[in-house]
Amino acid sequence: MQLSIPDTVAQAIRLPEQRLEQELTKELAIALYGQELLSFGKAKELAQMGHYEFSQLLASRDLLRHYGAQELEEDLTYARSE
Repeated sequence: MQLSIPDTVAQAIRLPEQRLEQELTKELAIALYGQELLSFGKAKELAQMGHYEFSQLLASRDLLRHYGAQELEEDLTYARSE
């Protein structure tokens, strides 16, 4: 899937061009996670960030972790891989 952003909008975003895609992807991951449309694991995958790094990003935005059975399983899998 590809998301199309009009050139006028992309140019209006105050970020260097080389950071634009990375930052927009990260913001999309945060927004979808915050609305409970994406699990923590999939949101961190979309943001291309590690477990701890994405947790810190959510905390910096005052977003609480949604914690259910799926998140518990993801955390256990992560803990076992360390």
